Amino acid sequence: MRMIRAMATTNPVPRFPDGFLWGVSTSAHQIEGAVDTREPSVWDVFTAEPGRVRDGSTAAVACDHVHRHAEDVALLAGLGVDAYRFSVSWPRVRAEGGLDFYDRLVDELCAAGVRPVPTLFHWDLPAGLDWLERSTAERFAEYAAEVAGRLGDRVQKWITLNEPAEHTLLGHALGVHAPGRKLLFDALPVAHHQLLAHGLAVRALRAAGAGDIGIANSHGPAWPASREEADVAAADFYDLLLNRLFADPLLLGRYPEGVGELMPGDVGADLEVIAEPLDWYGINYYAPTGVGAPRDTGTDFGGVRIPAGLPFSLREIEGHPVTDFGWPVVPQALTEILTTFRARYGDRLPPVVITENGCAYEGLDDRDRIAYLDGHLRALHRAVEAGVDVRGYFVWSLMDNFEWAEGYSRRFGLVHVDFGTQERTPKASYAWFRDLLREQHRA
Repeated sequence: MRMIRAMATTNPVPRFPDGFLWGVSTSAHQIEGAVDTREPSVWDVFTAEPGRVRDGSTAAVACDHVHRHAEDVALLAGLGVDAYRFSVSWPRVRAEGGLDFYDRLVDELCAAGVRPVPTLFHWDLPAGLDWLERSTAERFAEYAAEVAGRLGDRVQKWITLNEPAEHTLLGHALGVHAPGRKLLFDALPVAHHQLLAHGLAVRALRAAGAGDIGIANSHGPAWPASREEADVAAADFYDLLLNRLFADPLLLGRYPEGVGELMPGDVGADLEVIAEPLDWYGINYYAPTGVGAPRDTGTDFGGVRIPAGLPFSLREIEGHPVTDFGWPVVPQALTEILTTFRARYGDRLPPVVITENGCAYEGLDDRDRIAYLDGHLRALHRAVEAGVDVRGYFVWSLMDNFEWAEGYSRRFGLVHVDFGTQERTPKASYAWFRDLLREQHRA
């Protein structure tokens, strides 16, 4: 099954509505390097521990983007994207002169005609701060105000947090990401404090004059392993954990039934902050998840050890090609999650932007990546035709980078990076996406 190739069709991708925003995404810790010019993050602490990263690497250099950002902006301009989603490193901002780099980057993006879209938090929490502590949410709002005060005259679109679900589950519940805790359901305060930080940051950004604010949450369908009642119940629980736990408070102002009483503090008052109205809602989509009833022993799934004792187990989804990460390639599941959200949240769902979508494949002639993107854009267009108000699409990622606990062993980029020489080489997918954008922008 893992050798099946996904083939792209030669038919043009359908036209998206006028004004649709096309972009690519990266994150600070994964590309910036220049670790000696910022404060340490929880990821620096995590990767310094032997055995934490698959290839034993760190992001101390990564793509050396801090020193090579002019070259990377030229790649963005050559690609023809409307926007570039990057993240601001909170540890860099805390260092002396830390916002100077982002000042230069934003200026260069604007000069190249590329809209800057910063994400304020993409997992690289400053070492010494802790999402188990409520005070971290308050510190985050102060940081958001600082960044907006410096960049807000040129930045028109903002993202508060990236994937709080993964940061909670992988970093605090299962321990495979920084900070490496294995708290299981005792990690729920981490979810709550990130959501509170988002709401406080929205208020801080708006107080600083910023607008067009969203969040980038990861979502995808949970597919039961069978129609047996136990498997369906397990998939429903996983859907709650991945999707509703983070979307319900933001869009409905409440947690799913039974969850709110597990959260710390004055949950009712906090939810008023968490549910600050959004201008748009970001969805990161990669693949659906197969889910079944719990098993007596733990299982390994996608490089993650799933312990026994959880009310679900993760299962392979058969019958689809897979990426180098082992993730199934299922474009129709993107249509499914978008139409599900539209049905679930109705008028409470603001316009949607796909803030990440991409795949890991090797090689410069990356036809499988082209097929993946082609299929998912067609699936996205079907969601638009079905009435979902989608306003933009960002590919993950501009270039190969440090892929968290996988180190440099997985390549998501449209641009190949030789991590020894830092040479950038556009792949076939870069040319394909460039040509697609030319067609989409054609009057």
